[in-house]
Amino acid sequence: MGEIAQLRSDGSLRHLLTLDGLPRPLLERLLERAAHWCRPLGAPAARGDALAGRTVAVMFAEPSTRTRVSFELAARRVGADVAIIEVQLSSRLKGESVLDTVATLEAMHVDAFVLRDADADVPDLVAAHVAPHVSVLSGGAGSRSHPTQGLLDAFTVLQRKGRIEGLRIAIVGDVRHSRVARSAWQAFAALGAGEIRLVAPPGLMPDAGEFAGCTRHGALEAGIEGCDAVMMLRIQKERMTAAAIPGEAAYFAEWGLTPERLRRAQPDALVMHPGPMNRGVEIASEVADGPQSVIRDQVRHGVAVRMAVLEAVLGAEGRR
Repeated sequence: MGEIAQLRSDGSLRHLLTLDGLPRPLLERLLERAAHWCRPLGAPAARGDALAGRTVAVMFAEPSTRTRVSFELAARRVGADVAIIEVQLSSRLKGESVLDTVATLEAMHVDAFVLRDADADVPDLVAAHVAPHVSVLSGGAGSRSHPTQGLLDAFTVLQRKGRIEGLRIAIVGDVRHSRVARSAWQAFAALGAGEIRLVAPPGLMPDAGEFAGCTRHGALEAGIEGCDAVMMLRIQKERMTAAAIPGEAAYFAEWGLTPERLRRAQPDALVMHPGPMNRGVEIASEVADGPQSVIRDQVRHGVAVRMAVLEAVLGAEGRR
């Protein structure tokens, strides 16, 4: 399958499948629009009607709480109708292909599809076959990309630091298998981060040809030294074997972010995690719940970012 064009002929965003190659001004416009929708915790949610009459189908073939609910809330808060398709209950189990399912929903006037699948090629496949007026957004594709997560991570840093330009950012843990890490790297690099560090055991470090421009560190303390933001990644038990780590306690002893280790970063360093967290494995509760943590901000910002993205792909950016 050839590369899918994500931009329309006028330069506007039609699909969001990856952040790779998207121009910096477009990313900055999306983050500016997200700031329009962002509200403090406890304040009423921002709402609009720019997408009134449009329909968004959310189709997740992998378990999800944060991303699926975030997209659903985002679509409703900008006025769209939403169809939640539980893939395990859909016609795909009866032998209907994903393209058949999409064609069926297109016939019901669905304007945008939000897809998550363990197969990294599924969003691209669908984008290559939808009608010209239909948009496709990746809600996470294999280990390749999670573009709205990358945007919300960048937005969180921007909200707290006021800039991304020149910052030192560490991405720690299972980088090799992480779509979050790939999209975060793409976002931070495009927006001018000064240094992006990959910090991981050898078995969880990506191949040498990946993550161009990043520095690599094989020890947590050295990897986060002087950093402005530290993003911890979820570790799965089955991946510890590849990292030559016998179990959760051993992983935490060497790679868990504790208050003592966090002191190696800048005093005002942000602590990030895409969730779900394994407390006491990749991060201590005192850090996850501590004053430097922006983990809950990441969740809150996800709705605002996805509101901005849905507006952009459906042609309603900035109308309201």
